[in-house]
Amino acid sequence: MTRKDIYDVVVIGAGPAGLAAAIAARQNGAEDVLLIERDRELGGILQQCIHNGFGLEVFHKDLPGPAYAQRFVDDALAIGVEPVVDTMVLDITPQRRIFATGKQTHFLDVQARAIVLSMGCRERTRPQIRIPGTRPSGVYTAGTAQRWVNVEGYMPGERFVVLGSGDIGMIMARRLTLEGAKVEAVLEVMPFLTGLTRNYVQCLLDYDIPLHLQHTIKRVVGNSRVEAVEAAQVDEKWNPIPGTEKVIPCDTMLLSVGLIPENELSKKAGVQLDPITGGPVVDDHFETNIPGIFAAGNVVHVYDLVDWVSEAGRQAGISAARFAVRERHKEDRHVPVRAGENVRYVVPHTVDRDTLSESSVRLQMRVIQPVESPVWVEVRNKDHLIMRRGEPYARPGEIITLELPIKVYDDVQAAPELTVAVVKR
Repeated sequence: MTRKDIYDVVVIGAGPAGLAAAIAARQNGAEDVLLIERDRELGGILQQCIHNGFGLEVFHKDLPGPAYAQRFVDDALAIGVEPVVDTMVLDITPQRRIFATGKQTHFLDVQARAIVLSMGCRERTRPQIRIPGTRPSGVYTAGTAQRWVNVEGYMPGERFVVLGSGDIGMIMARRLTLEGAKVEAVLEVMPFLTGLTRNYVQCLLDYDIPLHLQHTIKRVVGNSRVEAVEAAQVDEKWNPIPGTEKVIPCDTMLLSVGLIPENELSKKAGVQLDPITGGPVVDDHFETNIPGIFAAGNVVHVYDLVDWVSEAGRQAGISAARFAVRERHKEDRHVPVRAGENVRYVVPHTVDRDTLSESSVRLQMRVIQPVESPVWVEVRNKDHLIMRRGEPYARPGEIITLELPIKVYDDVQAAPELTVAVVKR
């Protein structure tokens, strides 16, 4: 498929927020919507969430993640959203120019009238929470284990300890138990649950998996592979309490210790971030501080339900489409004025079609090189000459002023752009 140079709306990230945004933008006036996804398939993290619990508010049905995502994928393709997968966005400018690269797409350089940021979030890793001990294999984030088990069909271990009571960690405790593994414990440093209560009941209580609040892992034991973890109770400042240590044998440790919104691209575009959420500061239309750049979903803050992520994406998509339509109208309304042969610049840079007849249009310019003989000052629409006026000479130090007569206004209104040149007679 041939890529366009400019799109009404470009959505970055094809998870639940991005899919909903792309569909809503297309349904609300965006003539072309480009959806860029770095993975090999649309749907985002939903493709590995094979458990139920999705769609209760949006579809009034209890669906697994892939089924929920597929409904949006089908709708997006049916209404003409243009997807690009296996493609990584490298940079975004405040002027809404996007640079990306991919195996099939090679290098992409596209301009957007509006952008929706929907890159989602990533998991905190062991170095980010500074767990002491050796560095053996067998320490993974819960989401990584989820991908391996649910998509790749690979079991990363046999005996597990989960650090953190986040939703993915509790869901994976149940999933691994169903696959025959032994989950020794779930440890939570806070004095309260950090995930949903329903996941605690359905994933831990129902499967007799112990949850220890105000506990952390003091160190990891093992050389080539995890052999055990040393757990300890913590005080109100999260410091391990001496004498409470307990060694728990295991071969795998999963981390479910929080999510971080993916906002490296947001920073490059100049988007202001909230220091608490780590996501963009947005208004009630999900627009950031950069005009025409919107953000929705877990890239803004981490939601409890995917249905809410989709709703935020839908609102952002509607807002982005409205912005793009206004931008397109603004572009259609103005005729660009370009500097042609031997012209350094022309002011004004555009001519307003809608107010052309309300006042005279005066073009002012400077030449690049002096011409000490009679010249034509020409205004053209490509090869079509709209008007010309003679001058005895042209010098860089002297501004040339050209007023467009009323008789050429119809030609100016019909022109996609004007080119002004100064040529020898």
